[in-house]
Amino acid sequence: MTRETGLSWLSEQCGEMTELLPAELDCLVERGPVSAMVLIAERSVSDLDGSAALQLGRDVRRLLDSTLPEETVRTAWVGSTDHVFDPCKEDVAPRDWLGRIESAWLAAEVRRTPGFVPPAADPVTDDARRAAVLSVMGRVADDLTRADEVGQQFNSLPRTGLVPALEQVVVQVCADLGCRLFLRAMKAYAVAVDTSSRKEFVALGRRFGYPDLLVEEGLNQR
Repeated sequence: MTRETGLSWLSEQCGEMTELLPAELDCLVERGPVSAMVLIAERSVSDLDGSAALQLGRDVRRLLDSTLPEETVRTAWVGSTDHVFDPCKEDVAPRDWLGRIESAWLAAEVRRTPGFVPPAADPVTDDARRAAVLSVMGRVADDLTRADEVGQQFNSLPRTGLVPALEQVVVQVCADLGCRLFLRAMKAYAVAVDTSSRKEFVALGRRFGYPDLLVEEGLNQR
């Protein structure tokens, strides 16, 4: 069972396409990734426990309410999937795609619980946790940047670098969401981490209440 939550759970699904439901795979082939991601967002309501499913709505709303440029949102998201899913390749702008995700998620929640009211976005904005994420990210920034540059040889993005984009999510949107997208990017690119870095990642995760296995599973530990 996955330990991911919210938008980082959706990112994780991009790396497990062979494990998608038949209807989702058919949609992926026939209609493309944008439509498939909408179906997966609907599934989050049944696949995740209540709080994790609610987190998807919070994460999406955090980005929609932010002032981040579209290309920064795109870079942070695509980097967390190792370029597996980029809505712009289907001529769908990042916020338009996020709006579709939110609508699908909300409809599924309402079907399950009539009268459902979406939770507040409630972003994590305290300076201490922002600084903690930026500090840990800074220690592996060069390695993550190199991995992203290799990925861009085959899937070019605008010149907003992945690390700066993730930093903007942390500072301008939500430290929690930025931290989880950062961890997903490290795993998607299989960036090697030593024992010291792994311990720092786990300690950082505990500041947000993440289970240790959410942090450690999928890390390329050397």
